[in-house]
Amino acid sequence: MAELSFDLKHDGPWLVVAVAGEVDMATAPQLRDCLTDHEDIDVIVELSRVGFLDSSGITVLVNAYKSRRDKGHRFRTAGEQDHVLEVIKVCGLDDIFHAADRPAD
Repeated sequence: MAELSFDLKHDGPWLVVAVAGEVDMATAPQLRDCLTDHEDIDVIVELSRVGFLDSSGITVLVNAYKSRRDKGHRFRTAGEQDHVLEVIKVCGLDDIFHAADRPAD
């Protein structure tokens, strides 16, 4: 079974979860479990070392976003390689996952 690796660190009010590996149907449950273990905090999922992201990974990210939003916490992604960012954009999620990048009105 393929494995993802996670490096967790605090950056101010955020927990940064740096993910490495390929996020697909086989590994998405690992990402889900990691994010579920840290539901009650603002989270940045740092994806610069993710070489592949499929719909299973997108589902995990969307569910993590919704869970935090419903509890009053923030969720975003950062550092995506171009081909991973393109998957997020095609799904229409870049504005949601990168909302913290935009200046406040």
